[in-house]
Amino acid sequence: MIFEKIGLQVPKILLPKKGTDMQRWSVIACDQYTSDPDYWQRLEQRTAGTISTLNLVFPEVFLDAADTEQRIASINQAMEAYLADGSLEELSPGFVLVDRKTAAVESRKGLIVALDLEHYDYAKGAQSLIRSTEGTILDRLPPRIKVRQNAPIELPHIMVLIDDRQQTVIEPLFNEDLETVYDFELLENGGHLKGYRIDQPELITQITTALEKMADPAAYRAKYKVDGEVMLYAMGDGNHSFATAKAIWTQLKEEAEDPAAVMNHPARFALVELVNVHDPGLEFEAIHRVLFNVNCVHLRQRMEAFFAARNTPMSFAFCTDLADAEAAAESKEAAHAFPIVLGGRFGVCTVENPEYNLAVATLQAFLDHYLQENPTVRIDYIHGKKAVTNLGSEMGRVGLYLPAISKYDLFKTIVLDGALPRKTFSLGEADEKRFYLECRKIC
Repeated sequence: MIFEKIGLQVPKILLPKKGTDMQRWSVIACDQYTSDPDYWQRLEQRTAGTISTLNLVFPEVFLDAADTEQRIASINQAMEAYLADGSLEELSPGFVLVDRKTAAVESRKGLIVALDLEHYDYAKGAQSLIRSTEGTILDRLPPRIKVRQNAPIELPHIMVLIDDRQQTVIEPLFNEDLETVYDFELLENGGHLKGYRIDQPELITQITTALEKMADPAAYRAKYKVDGEVMLYAMGDGNHSFATAKAIWTQLKEEAEDPAAVMNHPARFALVELVNVHDPGLEFEAIHRVLFNVNCVHLRQRMEAFFAARNTPMSFAFCTDLADAEAAAESKEAAHAFPIVLGGRFGVCTVENPEYNLAVATLQAFLDHYLQENPTVRIDYIHGKKAVTNLGSEMGRVGLYLPAISKYDLFKTIVLDGALPRKTFSLGEADEKRFYLECRKIC
């Protein structure tokens, strides 16, 4: 069942067979804890001997390992085995309503649906129904394509946002009497997850009708005071995973012998969790940066030279601790300022007359330039100040702290200005990220 106008498919969702240890089945998104191999080793120990989504995903902490091809082959084999031995059971077409509790919030509500990749374009300036919220780094797609291209099923860690201020799509569903399909505690401080099956025709109609009203061109243009094409969905988490699905779908179309028949291919769609940006349980957190294999003195010199060349001079001052640095940064109203930890000491960098609207764009412009000049330096994008402090305080490393943006400004910013700099915001801290659970056949 496809609703073309809103780019939505009612999917046939695969869930683990009854009796599965759901806690060990469900693990966190593969793009988390990318500088913490111990986290993933603990998961391997906790899930050993059981069916688990850990066997179906490629944790990005291991992307540079020598056994990449072997890992991908093992993932595909595990997927085939889970389908063949009945570990996964396919539901009738429908959605899954999700209620997630984390250490930070009592409830974050979501809806598992399939979105039509025909309505998505990650090119800069795209006016598609589904839009990227950050720049897509094409160099990050090939390893993800390798994982997905021969996979018989998909597992989403993708979260897609809707701007539903009146709470018409997801929230009313919690007033219904629904069948519970899972209810369990997540591993590693992940909180609690509860899911409800939605396959009743009247509820599917209720959902799609509400989305169609949001996608009405006249209502959209009045809401955002623009004349452009409608944007109904904005990528929240998993931007590059969704772009990977799009790249594979595009390739399938190009290689198809029957262009009409291929439009019915299941890879045309991607399973995601829809979340209302106005959900009280959805928090936007900053994504910080840590540099590895870096000389602190050289970094500071290059920062000063970079910003001076752009007539946006940068100054640096040491501070007693992180709180002192944050207070100093917040006091710079007309400038962009961000705390930093280098050589075990805290400080604040201040850029006057910045070229960009967001501090993250100001900093990322320099980092892109610096990393290109210094290929031995490595960057990682980190959730949580504590992790930045721990990592950035070690020899040869620098931690850079960034502020969070307001979630209420996201849709209007994307509509008016286009995609934000990559890794601008995070939907919660690392342990609040989406856990793998639902699956769908894609071949």
